[in-house]
Amino acid sequence: MADPARTTSRGTEDADELQKQLDPQRIPRHVAVIMDGNGRWARKRRLPRVAGHRAGIDSVREVVETCGRIDVSVLTVYAFSKENWKRPKTEIDFLMDLLREYIRKELDELHANRVRIQVVGRPHELPPIVQTELARAIEVTRENTGLVFNIALSYGGRAEIVDACRELIRDGVRPEDLDEAGFARRLYTADQPDPDLVIRTGGEMRVSNFLLWQIAYAELVVSDVLWPDFRKRDLFRALLEYQRRERRFGGLSPREAVEGSPALVQG
Repeated sequence: MADPARTTSRGTEDADELQKQLDPQRIPRHVAVIMDGNGRWARKRRLPRVAGHRAGIDSVREVVETCGRIDVSVLTVYAFSKENWKRPKTEIDFLMDLLREYIRKELDELHANRVRIQVVGRPHELPPIVQTELARAIEVTRENTGLVFNIALSYGGRAEIVDACRELIRDGVRPEDLDEAGFARRLYTADQPDPDLVIRTGGEMRVSNFLLWQIAYAELVVSDVLWPDFRKRDLFRALLEYQRRERRFGGLSPREAVEGSPALVQG
């Protein structure tokens, strides 16, 4: 994973101007987002934390719509981590109700735009009424061929790796037969490309147990913008930063390869 870069909301460009700067041939296939800053957004306005969570729904809507429009194949949002179960029950209950409300209100439009909803994590740990709502959304959108929208719920990267190991054991896979591809097929994101870009909002410089296996070579962009304020202009800034990167996957860039070639050294 490359060194992270920060983006901010400073600048006078509007979203359309920023989009024109994007190379449509270099749009990442899979964008993953750590949606951070809801609580700080509310605190700055002297509002309860739950107000920040509700305000963040508009950001989810805009990022999903924008990713679908610019032909991102997969969008994964970190909606509720396993660690979030430690929060006060009143906040957890609000988040579960907000999730149900979002799915009910947005499902028709998501379906009309060919978005396919999936859940990554341990959804069986969610309240039954939430599981029912999610199962309906997954079934309704199952055949859609547009953006795959992964909602990470009761998710932890370490737990995902443990679950993959359990499945390998149940399948009777011998150690000598195991390879990275076989392990990846047991992950929650099986058959999906690994994230090319991870965006973290709110300015914190950590990955917070998110897609630990899958983001091994992802580019990380940290935005100082708090999640409820994050809009498509901020997404475009992150995408432009991504496109400025030279992805080497542990190898050399073409320039470095030429400079270090034996023929040139000997000459």
